[in-house]
Amino acid sequence: MTPDFAETIALRALAWIAANEELLPVFLGASGASEVDLRDGARDPAFLGALLDFITMDDAWVTAFCDSAGLDYHAPMTARAALPGGGDVHWT
Repeated sequence: MTPDFAETIALRALAWIAANEELLPVFLGASGASEVDLRDGARDPAFLGALLDFITMDDAWVTAFCDSAGLDYHAPMTARAALPGGGDVHWT
């Protein structure tokens, strides 16, 4: 997956969270972001990666997002890997 396509998926996830009245406050509280930060973060690949990190914490969120966006359930993790900080961690 290219970084550009990964950003596109993350932007779709951002729009999905912004429209979700139950999940938006959870994301804002967990990240410490404000609604202004959401707008600014749309241009920041690292912020978009953190947003995907948040969504992938819960299988129900992944399923709901992917179902609404018409994406494969692996798309958020694949996109996350293509954004800054998303590479595989090697502990040795």
